[in-house]
Amino acid sequence: MDSKLSPNKVNRDALQRSYDKNKPLLTAILNGVQNQVKNSLHLASTPLYKSRVKSFDSYYKKLLRIKPASLGKQELPVLTDLIGIRVICAFLEDLQEVEKQLVQNFKIVEIERKGADKSFSEFGYESLHILIEIPEKLTEFSGNGDCLRMPEGLVCEIQIRTILQDAWAEVEHELVYKSEFSPFDLPLRRKLASINATLSLADIIFQEIRDYQNKLNSELDYRRESFYEQADFLAREHMADLSYGTANVLPEHTPPSSPYVRGTIDDMILDAIHAHNTGDLDKAIQIYTVIVNSRPEPNNIVLSVIYKHRGMAYFAKNLYAEALSDFNTSIEKDSNNSSAYYYNGIVCAVQNRDEDAVLAYNRSIELNPYQSHVFYRRALAQYNLCHFAEAMEDVKSAMDLGLDDADVKRLYDTLSAKIELQF
Repeated sequence: MDSKLSPNKVNRDALQRSYDKNKPLLTAILNGVQNQVKNSLHLASTPLYKSRVKSFDSYYKKLLRIKPASLGKQELPVLTDLIGIRVICAFLEDLQEVEKQLVQNFKIVEIERKGADKSFSEFGYESLHILIEIPEKLTEFSGNGDCLRMPEGLVCEIQIRTILQDAWAEVEHELVYKSEFSPFDLPLRRKLASINATLSLADIIFQEIRDYQNKLNSELDYRRESFYEQADFLAREHMADLSYGTANVLPEHTPPSSPYVRGTIDDMILDAIHAHNTGDLDKAIQIYTVIVNSRPEPNNIVLSVIYKHRGMAYFAKNLYAEALSDFNTSIEKDSNNSSAYYYNGIVCAVQNRDEDAVLAYNRSIELNPYQSHVFYRRALAQYNLCHFAEAMEDVKSAMDLGLDDADVKRLYDTLSAKIELQF
């Protein structure tokens, strides 16, 4: 065949036979590439994957339309999208991360940002297309006694989209590309542009919510870590017979930066947690109190969380009576709040009320038996009560659940010596 010949002189039957012969190889290569892509991508939200070898009819039509340089020069002329994988992500932020990780793990032929040049009034939707070279170990395939080699110039197209971008692309394909009618009518074009804008806005809003959650989780993690470190510091002060080897001082932290806006209860919670993390405990308590007095809905669940947060702020100010009151109120509002019981136990332990601490830890573990740190703190309380066997069981449970820091090992060694002396 000659690539310059008119389309009606291209031998369709010969192309069909070549396509059918090579399809098992193309499928095997595609599956191999997809497995490598899956193993290479690490995202907070697991993406969905779609893959396909282009159907012969679609392949043939596009071949005649674009007339690639390989047409007439090799048995199976290649198209850049002859094999393709679609990576469908939950959030806009994932698109850049997928691109970054693909660039790190594959040889890139081309990166194209489809739809990036369209104005907001146009109905084309964005999609990121990356062409990658086929990894060398995937270029051969043995099947039916034949050893086939990859067609020269074959690449794999990887399309990266959000869920909403993919939904739009599927519908747009049916409405526009598979139809003889093209929506040039102005009202219809406006409707399509409106749908495009709505989906684009939805993607942006989802990402903003995701960003908000990430900021909140960052603040919560920092605040929780600081709370536990203060509890550890106080626990060590009450266990003079354990040698900790280092100065018993609270570590300094640099709190994470967290821009936010005010308005909703969610914003106020983030505002309060940020104030807590930056040391402005009075402001944090004031904001939590405003939220409590506003009686948020659904009342009990939200209030349980707010009282727990305010209790942690009181605890940071060494106002243990107020902290315990808030943790108890948190439990009253939601009796399944395992962390409120846990924090209740910590305050009781700090007040040298180890029997009450054990009862609180018991309830927390009943609600969630996979809390290694609760087992450890119950072991500390049992140790203070001279219940060494029970304390040892709790230490072992904490270690079985993955808690193996220096404090746990030190308590284990101390308990082993205590138990050995008893026999």
